[in-house]
Amino acid sequence: MRKINAIILGAAGRDFHNFNVYFKNNPKYKIVAFTAAQIPGIANRKFPKELSGPNYPNGIDIYPEEHLPELIRSLNVEQAVFSYSDLSNEEIMHKASLVLANDAGFLLLSPETTMLKAKKPVVSICAVRTGAGKSTVTRKVSIILREKGYSVVIIRHPMPYGDLLRQIVQRFETYEDLDRYDCTIEEREEYAPHLENGFVVYAGVDYERILRKAEKEADIILWDGGNNDLPFIKPDLHIVVADPLRPGSEMNYYHGEVNIRMADVIVINKVGSADSEAVEAVTKNLAALNPNAVVVRADSKIVVDEPELIRGKRVLVIEDGPTVTHGQMTFGAGTIAAKTFGASEIVDPRPFAVGSLRDVYEKYPRLEKVLPSVGYGRKQVKDLEDTIKRVDCGTVIFGNSIDLGRVMKIGKPTVKVKYTLEEIDGDSLEKTLDIFLRQL
Repeated sequence: MRKINAIILGAAGRDFHNFNVYFKNNPKYKIVAFTAAQIPGIANRKFPKELSGPNYPNGIDIYPEEHLPELIRSLNVEQAVFSYSDLSNEEIMHKASLVLANDAGFLLLSPETTMLKAKKPVVSICAVRTGAGKSTVTRKVSIILREKGYSVVIIRHPMPYGDLLRQIVQRFETYEDLDRYDCTIEEREEYAPHLENGFVVYAGVDYERILRKAEKEADIILWDGGNNDLPFIKPDLHIVVADPLRPGSEMNYYHGEVNIRMADVIVINKVGSADSEAVEAVTKNLAALNPNAVVVRADSKIVVDEPELIRGKRVLVIEDGPTVTHGQMTFGAGTIAAKTFGASEIVDPRPFAVGSLRDVYEKYPRLEKVLPSVGYGRKQVKDLEDTIKRVDCGTVIFGNSIDLGRVMKIGKPTVKVKYTLEEIDGDSLEKTLDIFLRQL
């Protein structure tokens, strides 16, 4: 049988998962390359032969996605497999048009094709967009389940931006584990809050192996999604977070709309921050897409450890990187805290940016008085540290859920901001989880 030459378009996450579960041993396909987008520093490397299997004894090259037309021609690509998330439906079709114009097919794999089957019950938490407030929902659900007597293990959507062989299966229980795996700032932002709450987190590259290890420790698996991607593990209860600060995302973004249509429970988050008209518009859209889902309205409330360090001070606000870059938010928890607790001024960090931070501001010109906490590698972490040191301010506000002082020298007073979930009305998460648990 002649194999179809295919290229996987990804961002160091779903692309590797799709390869592992669908293409690795598929006699119909030959994967000739990966491409990489969204995340800096993940291209121009190789998916290693140790992970690729016997059909790929030399591993698989990973190229920048901007080279896609030339790669289609030079590698005789017949199918391009789209395998990352948080793009508008319009952007997806632009990519499909580019592929089709170069005489290749454009493929989206079905959720069922790429979901692993667990031996333990699975609750998944996903979202319509990056920065929808999914993490607050995940933390709330994990604590509810633990208080009901269940052992919960969290499996997090992958962020394998470094040495893929060292990241095959990662288990995090302490801050020392974050250091041991040389985690990026982005990874720490997602893992650390769970560790602080006393939960074990798994992540990595091979989710079949990750799942089997996690099952040995858990009564219930909690899938903590990334961006607006779909679960890698088939959920028994699928919870999706909608964001009225970006109304329309639930209908216009991939995989956001897919998540909404599949959801058992939809949490409309940030209702206290959004306009009532936007909340109503999102509510109507959700009813049209999935009238059978349970809907919970909630708000993300900020908690600040030392608000007196904000009041009357010139502050530098550091926000979650993915949220304010490809997530397209212009502010986050840090900005809200600065305004709530009376900062005299939010300093514009752009004139102080160095190295790769300058590139970030060029790519995302709408960013003004926030510093994205990008740190996908040691060079970028150093650029972030140097930028912080150059900013003339009285206090640095961490709106990105972690204490950056653990990974760099700040040299200024700092305040850490956290979000907690407060349910407003509708069916409560606890009530919904009770119904789910009774069915186990």
